[in-house]
Amino acid sequence: MLASHGHEVAFYRRTTEGVRESATGKIKGFLSGIYSPSGVRGMQEALRRERPDVVNVHNLYPFISPAALFECKKVGVPIVMTIHNFRLICPTGLFMRNGMPCERCLERGNEWSCVLYNCECSRLKSLGYTLRNVFARWTGAYRKNVDAFACITDFQRQKLIAAGYDVEKITVIPNGIDVSESYSPTLGAYVAYIGRLSLEKGFDLLVEVARRNPSIQFRFAGAKREQAEMEIPENVQFMGYLQKEELADFIRQTRFVVMPSRCYEGFPMAILEAACYGKPTIGPAHGGFTEIIGRGDGAIGKLFEPNNLDDLERQVVALWNCPDEIARLGQRAFDKLQHEYSSEVIYKKWDSLFRKLTDKQL
Repeated sequence: MLASHGHEVAFYRRTTEGVRESATGKIKGFLSGIYSPSGVRGMQEALRRERPDVVNVHNLYPFISPAALFECKKVGVPIVMTIHNFRLICPTGLFMRNGMPCERCLERGNEWSCVLYNCECSRLKSLGYTLRNVFARWTGAYRKNVDAFACITDFQRQKLIAAGYDVEKITVIPNGIDVSESYSPTLGAYVAYIGRLSLEKGFDLLVEVARRNPSIQFRFAGAKREQAEMEIPENVQFMGYLQKEELADFIRQTRFVVMPSRCYEGFPMAILEAACYGKPTIGPAHGGFTEIIGRGDGAIGKLFEPNNLDDLERQVVALWNCPDEIARLGQRAFDKLQHEYSSEVIYKKWDSLFRKLTDKQL
């Protein structure tokens, strides 16, 4: 997006591929998440080589580490950190425990709950995640060095404020997507799920809704995270992981999309992808879902009580049986997409933020 508008963009990346499978790799990941000498050196080299006007950080774990942020500050390069999840507050980044939302780290003002409740289902992993958060907080890696935190929802923004981050440094820039000038309305023949097939995503709840309503077809697009022991009803089809045109065709042929997530999530792109084709989304009334989908006259879909199977079923069945409502919500979804989430709208927000920070440096 930035490059298409004339910005020169360079990348500094470290990959975990093929490294963390071995015992040595796991130990290395444990230690480098707290402080990574190679990650710091890599940042130093990237700064010397690229001489950037601004650094946009997405993820520092495990092989770069927050310590690399100090290198940007030393040479006077402003830092924008895109907040994709809740990792600055919660060691796992998910605000989730046992498949359900959990804000103990925020309530208690520390990260040790991750160890207490063994949130990663591995004592060593939970300890490692906790220690890297504690060390980053102790050194002030984020608070001292990051000039702007770009949250993707206001829900995230409010959580950072509650955790004590400087409100003046926090802004909201949602995810964006390329949008066409129009779409061709279609009713669709099935209820669609788009996303990873894991329990925190609540896909099993939608399978149960399908079991209760054999006359409605349900199709699931996404890769499996774990094997769930459940009997799959005949009106459910698992399509696997779909890309580009396959996914676009999958969305065109659906009646609407359902995201039954147990967790807050960040900013699900599936909502925007559905809106591209005038398809509404049903989602849980928590996290960023409430502001993206909305309520009342401006809603682009429906909300259900989180983890409430009966309420989810009511919303799915009611919307399935109301084509006119689907059309109205779908048009609203497309309109909101154009005005609030199109790549052009989002680019202007990023450009404005970058200019503000670089002008301040001058």
